[in-house]
Amino acid sequence: MSSLTFDDIAYAMETTVVVHEPDRRIDTFGTTNFQFHLLTEPMDEVGRVRVREGKIEAEQPKILRPEAYAELMFEGFGEQAEVFSEWFRQFGNLDIVKYGFVFAKRGFTESIVHEPIEAVRDRILDDIRVSGNPSRAVIIGVDDTWEISLLKFTMEMVATSRDINAFDFKRRGLL
Repeated sequence: MSSLTFDDIAYAMETTVVVHEPDRRIDTFGTTNFQFHLLTEPMDEVGRVRVREGKIEAEQPKILRPEAYAELMFEGFGEQAEVFSEWFRQFGNLDIVKYGFVFAKRGFTESIVHEPIEAVRDRILDDIRVSGNPSRAVIIGVDDTWEISLLKFTMEMVATSRDINAFDFKRRGLL
């Protein structure tokens, strides 16, 4: 297990801000892809922003029995996700995990930009407005625990999709 502590996770969860969330939700009966732009400021590096970009894939939700909560997986993430999973089992709201989701980072890139974080954020938001892509997200997070920031985004997408997914399952007689 890494040196990541529950306090590190709590700090990342409290300070991470989803500046722009996708206009779409997690599909009930199919795989959903989201593009993310995760902005962080490296410690002791004033005027620099680390920009991480990639895709998150939310597989088709599955109806879980209570004992299946342990099956919550974060494929493609690193050690931070393992510690986060343990933290979530202890402190998270299990009501939002009624369906099984497997998250995977895809097409990941990382770069350093020598600009204030606000300028980088605004440029990406302008690009999203111009492109009209409904699956893009902008997240400002913590550099050392950036995967936790990304996991917070994914958990928020689960929470905002839950009611729609439950309605769809009920409509098809699956709940």
